[in-house]
Amino acid sequence: MKEKMTGSPTHFFTDLSAVIAGQYDGQPVTVNGMVHSLHNMGGITFLTLRGPKTVLQCVLGPDVNSQEIGEECAVTIVGTPRKEPRAPGGVELAVQSLTVLSRPAAPMPVPVSKSKLNLNLDTELSLRPIVLRNLQERSIFRIQDALCRAFRETLHGLGFTEVHTPKIVLAGAEGGSNIFRLDYFGRKAFLGQSPQFYKQMMVGVYERVFEIAPVFRAEKHSTARHLNEYTSMDLEMGFLNSFEDIMEVETLFLQHAMALIKDEYADDVARLGIEIPDVNFIPCLRFDEAKRLAAEKYGRPIRDPYDLEPEEEHNIGRYAKEELGSDFVFITHYPSKKRPFYAMDDPEDPKFTLSFDLLFRGMEVTTGGQRVHEYQAQVDKMLARDMHPEEFKSYLMIHKHGMPPHGGLGIGLERLTARLCGLDNVRYACLFPRDLSRLEP
Repeated sequence: MKEKMTGSPTHFFTDLSAVIAGQYDGQPVTVNGMVHSLHNMGGITFLTLRGPKTVLQCVLGPDVNSQEIGEECAVTIVGTPRKEPRAPGGVELAVQSLTVLSRPAAPMPVPVSKSKLNLNLDTELSLRPIVLRNLQERSIFRIQDALCRAFRETLHGLGFTEVHTPKIVLAGAEGGSNIFRLDYFGRKAFLGQSPQFYKQMMVGVYERVFEIAPVFRAEKHSTARHLNEYTSMDLEMGFLNSFEDIMEVETLFLQHAMALIKDEYADDVARLGIEIPDVNFIPCLRFDEAKRLAAEKYGRPIRDPYDLEPEEEHNIGRYAKEELGSDFVFITHYPSKKRPFYAMDDPEDPKFTLSFDLLFRGMEVTTGGQRVHEYQAQVDKMLARDMHPEEFKSYLMIHKHGMPPHGGLGIGLERLTARLCGLDNVRYACLFPRDLSRLEP
């Protein structure tokens, strides 16, 4: 018979966040962490202890030997917390004893304890496992954690089910040449560009589904806004009244995310200097109207009538901020010519689709819309594009055997994080970026 587990695997130490919150003032505690910085002031040593979410200032008196301690040592400290307004978080730990658990074998290649590292991008990415220990770098991914958490919390609250779809696939969801090919036991296969087909299939099972997972694009680019592997936050929902239902769900997610970040990630917001956007209302502009308004206001002629160029996105974002008072703007009714075969055409004008992008501070961070749900309509649209429906037999199975009106969206997590944190390159918002030249670390 198995013995019943008692206690917690972390029962022997105290979380630094709880110490800073004042839950243990005046009581001896045992804390673990990494030595983030060390300053000997002559008889008294100030040690910054880095935990998983925060840092704690510790004070070592002359009776505690600090000679054998260095930055990035793993330590266990016993001490008593007390209020100290000048300390980070307003609390410091008076140390009674300190045990070194491990020491680094080599000096740090960069001073991670500095507030800003000011490294060039290539150096930073090459030293990524170390650089991420810097508090400012770490805060970027705390904000990213908050976005994922808010996405899950919002959708679970709306009755969505989280699913996990394959990333090795037989065919690309988006088509084109930007797809990674691989040998699958002698058969041709690909890395998934999108969970599109599978999340649509799951609408027939759970009605509302979502996924946070990697997607792969074999695009030979080297821009500040693209990655070859990025994380997509996807949702798909059935029984739509309108594609605007999807936009409403995204608005609810963003409202929850910004409130959560403001309430529970204040240290990270301050460290990164984030200006939290107002998402009480997100304006909408039609694609053709948005292009016209931006062209007229900023004097840039329209070159491509079927898509938005990056400079146009920037100008539309600028227009939304200056004229509509919003950092976000939904752009709706994209031309059918530039949307995938599964996008539903607008019955009032089939040259356009019931689709949208969300621009945030001048960059597209979301693409979504309503899908074709009737079998013959989907087959006809494939044939009109010189596609071969027999190659999509498993996908078309859902249409053949009944689907409700449905649609969804995909949010680029790294782009959303980068825009929110004010980063000028999406690679800064990816833990270990994959691009044309980088496969490590």
